[in-house]
Amino acid sequence: MVETLNNLRERGYAVDLNLQPTCLECPQLHLELKPEEFEIDEVYRFEGASNPSDNSVAYAVSSDKGVKGVLVDAYGVYADSITPDLARKLRREY
Repeated sequence: MVETLNNLRERGYAVDLNLQPTCLECPQLHLELKPEEFEIDEVYRFEGASNPSDNSVAYAVSSDKGVKGVLVDAYGVYADSITPDLARKLRREY
């Protein structure tokens, strides 16, 4: 996972994004991206070696505001609760 994140950063996906119930948040830029304001460029899934419930997914995200960043989130039973619009945007990518 570290190699993937480093590779994405080298390719310009420089900001960290957080998943919020209705949007992706970029704390560094004080920015919120609604589902219609960003695209998922790449998706990487990772499974925990020792525990199958330790799953995560990394998204390379670009926005119509010129921001490129990375969202890393758990998936499966531990995934956060989000709006249907945001869920459709993220789930159709993996």
